[in-house]
Amino acid sequence: MGKLTTHILDTAHGGPAAGVDIRLFAIGEQRELVASAATNEDGRTPSPLLNDKNRLSGTFELEFDIGPYFRARGVALSEPPFLDTVVIRFAVQPDEDYHVPLLASPWAYSTYRGS
Repeated sequence: MGKLTTHILDTAHGGPAAGVDIRLFAIGEQRELVASAATNEDGRTPSPLLNDKNRLSGTFELEFDIGPYFRARGVALSEPPFLDTVVIRFAVQPDEDYHVPLLASPWAYSTYRGS
């Protein structure tokens, strides 16, 4: 059975990003909030964002609120910051596991399909 997990690595400070708010939306005719969480000290959500109970296939968006995270770390950011909420759109297939991490600094980000 499939699941979706994520984590955030702070590439500016060299470690996990704790306390970042994350939202997962299903994208269809309507944009529907499916799950929300905040990252823990390991930069991970406490549980999968999608699992057997709420597993859907299709297109999704993950929103990561990294602007407030970097501001709380004492990084001098412009107003509005260059990156505030990072949005990643991706598609999932039934019965597959997906790990979609975010590697972020105040000025850049990347992602990949992990395992």
